[in-house]
This record gives sequence, structure tokens and C-alpha cells, in this order.
Amino acid sequence: MNDDLLAFALKSTIDEIKNACPDVSNTFIFKNDGSILAKDDDLDEETMARAMNVFKAVAKKADPIGGLDSATFYSEKNRVNVLKINNLCLVLVGSEEPDGDRTAGLARILVPTVLEIAEKISNLQPGDLTNTPEPSKTTGSDTEETGTNLEAKEIKAAEDEKRNQKNESKQQTETLPEPLVTQLMVEDSGRFAGSNSVRIDSAVIHQWKDLYGEREISEVEVETLSGQKIRCRYRLIGDSKLDGKGLVQVPQKMQMVLNTLKGELVTVKPIIEDKA
Repeated sequence: MNDDLLAFALKSTIDEIKNACPDVSNTFIFKNDGSILAKDDDLDEETMARAMNVFKAVAKKADPIGGLDSATFYSEKNRVNVLKINNLCLVLVGSEEPDGDRTAGLARILVPTVLEIAEKISNLQPGDLTNTPEPSKTTGSDTEETGTNLEAKEIKAAEDEKRNQKNESKQQTETLPEPLVTQLMVEDSGRFAGSNSVRIDSAVIHQWKDLYGEREISEVEVETLSGQKIRCRYRLIGDSKLDGKGLVQVPQKMQMVLNTLKGELVTVKPIIEDKA
């Protein structure tokens, strides 16, 4: 694919994401080799390099469990989402407001679509858009018959195109994104120590609802960076002082099974149930 076309398409995409999501303050896209494909005009190289190095360090630790598709980092005022999309990494910096979680779902739809369109355009031959067949020369009754046949063919072609568009739209609607893997910090469950479920940050649950709609999510998979995992039910963090901090409350007995402790990082992935 032409590099200039790709850069233009991706820059337009991140601009549209910022326009659609006012809580997003900065964005950029980079490749695994560290090269920047698109960025905000006011972002400097040093800031982007620090963000890439942090994500690469976390992703390297996650290699034993199959790598990361995404990661979320929290500061006092901002949240940074890093999404792996089609061998690219998209960085979104924004507020911790719950509505900001919709940005990740929007990006997972826009970026692959733009890449697919850019790929198709780059593969077009020079004559594909300019060469058209010359009209056939007919006279008398042949002209009338040919015009009727052409009109019928055009109507049929339009109907076929409309039917194909409906089928493609239906397939896109039924296609679910891969289960989103989110990295959270372990916190004790406090008075819920005897519970058989974990308690998850509300921002993460809002993001699941935006991505999966009405699909039922009754269980999650919690996995440590060393590979121990457990499947269990989940609830919303009930303590407002802890909610919004990127935490997952894990009962003591589950911490023992996972061989993890308060303050350590784990990944949480929703178990998506198929609709009946």
C-alpha cells in the first residue's frame, strides 16, 4: 500500500475520532518497529516514545499468555488506551469519564474499515476509473430493443447491489470483536473476602456494553502475567473511592489459586455468551 495514502487515511481517521469523542485529547498510531504512521500535530516525539516504550514493556511481559490486544493505563486525571488493530497500535489519551470507553469501540470499527478502503484504492489500476465501454451503434427497432434490455439489466444490477449491501450490513452487525483483554491491578475484596466473584472497575464494564451490546456476559477470565488463570462471575466495584482507578477486587481464596497478591497486575477478559 502507498505510504502517503496510508498516512493520509490514518490521520483523517484519528481526526474523526477526536471530533466524535470530545473527551479524547491526543492520539497517534505506530507500528511494531516504532515508526509513527499518524499523530496529532501538537504531539512531540519524546512523549510518543515514552508511551510506546511503556506499552512494549507491558506487552513483552504478556508474551507468555499470548500477548496483549489492548491495555489501559490510568493517571490522576487521564486514561490511556492502547489498542492493537491490524498489526498497528492506536494510542488514545482522554479523560476518565465513562463515555470515553466508547472511543475504543469506535476506533476498532473505523480503523480496520479505513485500512480496507485504502488497500482497495491502492490496488486499482490506472484505467479502472476512466475506461468505459463505448456505446454500441444500433438503428431502428434494434435501438429500442437494446435500450429496453439495458434498462432491465440496470434495474436488476441495482437490485442485486442493494441485496448485497443488506447482506454485508447484516454480517457486519453479527460479527463480534475479539474478547477485549484489559489489564487491571489486584485489590483485596475487603468484607467480600468470602465471595466467589471478582469486582471490576465500572469503566471496563461500560466498555464491554459498548462493544458487545445485548450479548450476555456473566463470567470473566482472570489471568496473571505468569499464566495462572481462573474463570468466575463478576460484579461492579461498590466502593466509589476505588471505582475508576483501574482495579479488580479479588477474594483472598482466588488470590491464592492465582498465586497473586494485592498490587500485582492481572488481565481480565469477558466470556461472551452467544444469543439464543
